[in-house]
Amino acid sequence: MKPYRFFILLLFLSSQISNSVAQNSLPTTDSESDPVKTKWWTDARFGMFIHWGVYSSPGRGEWLMYQEHIPFSEYALLADQFNPQKYNPKEWVAKAKAAGMKYVVLTTRHHDGFCLFDSKVSDFTAPKTGSKRDLIKEFADACHEAGMRMGFYYSLQDWHFPGVLPQGSPVNSSTMKLLADQARDQVRELLTNYGKVDILWFDGLTVDGPEGWHSKELLEIARKLQPEILINDRSGLPGDFATPENVVAAQPRPWESCFCMNRTWGYAPNDRNYKPVNEILRLLASCASQSGNFLLNVSPDGEGIIPVEQDELLKKIGKWMQVNGKAIYGAGPSPVVAPNLGMTSRVGDKVYMLIQRWPGSTVPFAWCGSKVKSARMLTTGQLARIEQKGDRVWLHDLPQTPPDPWLNVIELTFEGEPKASEPAYR
Repeated sequence: MKPYRFFILLLFLSSQISNSVAQNSLPTTDSESDPVKTKWWTDARFGMFIHWGVYSSPGRGEWLMYQEHIPFSEYALLADQFNPQKYNPKEWVAKAKAAGMKYVVLTTRHHDGFCLFDSKVSDFTAPKTGSKRDLIKEFADACHEAGMRMGFYYSLQDWHFPGVLPQGSPVNSSTMKLLADQARDQVRELLTNYGKVDILWFDGLTVDGPEGWHSKELLEIARKLQPEILINDRSGLPGDFATPENVVAAQPRPWESCFCMNRTWGYAPNDRNYKPVNEILRLLASCASQSGNFLLNVSPDGEGIIPVEQDELLKKIGKWMQVNGKAIYGAGPSPVVAPNLGMTSRVGDKVYMLIQRWPGSTVPFAWCGSKVKSARMLTTGQLARIEQKGDRVWLHDLPQTPPDPWLNVIELTFEGEPKASEPAYR
């Protein structure tokens, strides 16, 4: 067997095995994803994640209480200091829209148990401490006013209950009941008091499994209160979509990879390890080209201001999306591929080449089973001169150097449906 043919066969068999393993490992409880209900979400492909809470004031990350082993009596003092005078969720939503994002997910409560919303079953909340405000209501109102799809992150875990730390350690049955009852009541509050909620994003299932949390009942309550809501897989049940974290891992069902811009989810001004814009766009394109969503995190400070580094990245992403978003929204895998150049996505009958390694004035690719009718650079609108011999294609008369500094996109149209040629494995 020729080396390149062996490589193609190996890739094919690997993808089939991965898909089979993923399908066989999925839990069988809870409903399967409804493609009609999830269509807006799978068309969106790009959303904003926001990690924000009392931990944002000291600026040492969202796991501060756990990592520094701070007693709750000491940690609770942060809530009295947390009074974000510059919090303006309308600005957050506007930044998300300008970046090309189609939905926003905010942490209503992280593992520390502090609620940004008004809860009747906890005193550790924004309205009952320093800010004296229901911060989630302001966020929900801003999303609804702007027509932005909205999601609530909710951690099942709660470190301020005695015996819950260290993270993931077993808890006694009475504490487990308190945790589960609180989760049930607070999910009911979140899905009753803030209008339409599009996404419920669970996290923190680290003790006692879905049985201890009564996850089936929890999801039934959520779907009864918000029939169109989409729920992720972190309640211990599969929900509507899978959520790999800080890794692009394609799934045989709706999925979404969440990433932070640097290495910390919560505000950490000394974390300077920011991903460059070309890497963020590569991650976005990698998700979209494999039928996945990309949820990119921002981490406002204790006053509610998104750091300038993150703001600048959002602006650059938005600039790229204005021109190239048609290669992302509603995208999925393409039968025509160009692995030597980067990635390809398909939207309808168009294929988009997302080129990471610009080859020069001629862009070559192969294994194309349809006749290419046109090839246009989205950045400049320039048309390429097409040469095609069987399943080999050359796009001529393009710039010698890439016109887009981050990720160049060529839109391909075909005579008929785009198809791959059949590689001969013999």
